[in-house]
Formats: sequence, structure tokens, C-alpha cells
Amino acid sequence: MTIKHFDQLLNKYANLIAQVGINVKPGQDIIVYAEIDQADLVHRIMDAAYKLGANQVIVEWKDTILQREFLKHADEATLSSMPAWFSVRAESLMANHTSRISIVSNDPDGLSDVASDRVSLYEQAYQRANSAVRQATMNNDVAWLVVAAAGKEWSQKVFPELSTTDAQDKLWQEIFNINRISLDNDVIADWQAHINTLNEKATWLNNQNFKELRYHSAKTDLTIGLAEDHVWEAAESFNKAGNRFVPNMPTEEVFTSPDYRHIEGTVQSTKPLSYSGVLITDIKLTFEKGRVVAADATNGKETLEQLIKTDDGAASLGEVSLVPHDSPISNSNIVFYTTLIDENASDHLALGAAYPSNVKNGTQISVAERQAKGQNDSLVHVDFMIGSSDMNIDGVSQDGSIVPVFRNGNWA
Repeated sequence: MTIKHFDQLLNKYANLIAQVGINVKPGQDIIVYAEIDQADLVHRIMDAAYKLGANQVIVEWKDTILQREFLKHADEATLSSMPAWFSVRAESLMANHTSRISIVSNDPDGLSDVASDRVSLYEQAYQRANSAVRQATMNNDVAWLVVAAAGKEWSQKVFPELSTTDAQDKLWQEIFNINRISLDNDVIADWQAHINTLNEKATWLNNQNFKELRYHSAKTDLTIGLAEDHVWEAAESFNKAGNRFVPNMPTEEVFTSPDYRHIEGTVQSTKPLSYSGVLITDIKLTFEKGRVVAADATNGKETLEQLIKTDDGAASLGEVSLVPHDSPISNSNIVFYTTLIDENASDHLALGAAYPSNVKNGTQISVAERQAKGQNDSLVHVDFMIGSSDMNIDGVSQDGSIVPVFRNGNWA
């Protein structure tokens, strides 16, 4: 990197990840998922975690090229079934309450030349075999965190007009900026202040206890019922041991559970979605009685259709999230081509599973009990962005009165 003081900035990032993001506790085990070109950041996270008392830091390396060639050439029997040890390992990690750090840095369109049905076949097999990890993560049994790092191919996708080196430097600078990292600030204190601000919004929404939300813009006309006993959350979450963690860095959202049975209307995406290595653009979904009845996209339509067919729950919504259009990431006017960052520049929804913590006592009741309250269940949870400068959102109170929530893309 040619960024001035890059080492100091990367160290602050690694410390933020360990101290605030995952909130490492003495004796804790941690697994880090990262592309092979992010060894430098992984080593710094490892060092920061051990200084905070971690017991062990496990690393699972990924390589998009290896993944692409495997998906192209393996037979369908191999794609549709994971080896037995994979599930055993997943169950062992979660039984040990291993905290999870996922580093997003790969090419968002790196699997675009692989047939969508092959990608879908493997993704479904992976989700089934990894269900122990998925369930523990969704239920906040363990601390978990998703962060970004500037991979070369991804950087070039975001800044195609720059050289490879300049593009990667530019993306690193943006990652530091949106995570409130500079040489002379107290990044921990700045993050605490930000968390407090988002918590205030969540508290206001919880006090309103809306029955439904109504979305109106040039592209969207959608009504979303909210789950019974729904709970709005913001930046911070708490694991089973009661320890705080921040699941996404950056984060600008306040989110809760829709009622998957009560969704009506049409919604269009305003930013690309990278799903399973394929970019899906201009998503348009029509809902009737809570389910997608029509789906279209300019690019990646087949992948979108395969996603919706994953299981019964994939055709409905599991999350509704509010993000002001006038937010730091949105104001950068950069499309990052990764959900982690783009969803924090825009209101978004998620196809698939709901977070149990988004209904009262949801982490302590069964799936059937949560479904009775309107929470969706699925193998997948995939966010897509719908926010815009002309988005208006109204909350409908239990007595039918209307309360403005967003006007022209921002908090009303």
C-alpha cells in the first residue's frame, strides 16, 4: 500500500474489530474467514485478539479462483452434498461458542461465468451442512462480525478508472473513513457515540410499536406488516453469555422483523446485489399475501430466481431495515458492490430468515412459536437495497393512525 501511515491505520482497524466488533473475552475461541490475500489484516486481528486474552484464533482461508474452478468442473453429486466432516466441524465450533469474524474482500462478480444452477446447487448444500453455524449466528448464541478489506479485484470493480494499486489504496481509504478510523481520533469512543445515536432511533421505533410500514417512491409501492412483539435493534447485539458485539462494521441501520404473512405491493432495488459471486442488478419483486409472485432483474435474473426457490421461506422477507439516505456511505456516492457496505447506505429488506432477537424473547422460543408471531424461517438471509432520495415511509399505529418515519429518504 502507498497510503501514508497505512500500518498505523490497519492496526487501529484490527484493534477495533477485536475490541468493539467481536469484543474478545479471555479464554474465547475465534474463527476468521478470509481470502488468502488478506493475511496481513488477519495476522493483526490475531495479534489484537491474543492481547485481549483469546484462547485460540482459527483461520479458514478462501480463494475465489479455487471456488470458481470447483463449481465449473465438479459433478452435480459433489456439488449437492458436503462431506460429513463439514457438519461435524460446524457443530463442534458452535458447541464451543466460537466467535466468528468474516472478512469480505473478494470479487463481487467473481463467479459470474459459472452456471447459476450449479452455484445454487452448491449454495443450498453448503447452507444445509452449515446449519449449526447459521442457526447459532442468527440466534446470537455466539458473537459474530462481518467487516471489509480491499481485495484487488473488488477494488478495481469499485474504481475501474484507477490503476490496480491506486484503486486498492482508494478502497482502503474509504473502508477506514466509513469505519471512523483516522490517525488522531479515539476510534473506540467515536464508535460508542455512534452506537448510542442508533440506539435512540431503535428506542423511538419500539415505543411506536407500529402495525405496519408503508413505502412509497418512484420505484416502490409496498406495505409491510410487522411481526407481533417485534423488536427494533441497532448496531449492538448481545451473545448468549451476555457480552456485547457489533455484527456489522460499518453500520448505519435500525432493523426488525416483518410479518412474512402480510406483505403487499412492488419494490425495486436501488443498488446491485452480489450474491454467491454473481451481481444481480435492478431487482423488481411483487408480493401478494407475503410471498414473491413475480421477480425480475436486468442482470442475474436466473440467480435471483434460484435464490427465491431455495426453500419456502426464501420467497418472503425476514428483515426490514431503515437507513437514512443522508448517511456517510450514501454521501460518498460510491457503489461498493457488497451488501455489507451498500446496505448501510440504503434502506433494505432481506429475503429469507428473520433474526430471532427481533421479536420479544425470540432467542428462547421455538421456530414454530416465532412463525406464529410472523417471523420467517429459511436457509438463506439475503439483503437487497431499496432506499432512495425520494423514499417516504409511514408507520401505521395499532389504532390506524399514520406517523411519518422517513421523508425524502431521511428520518422524518
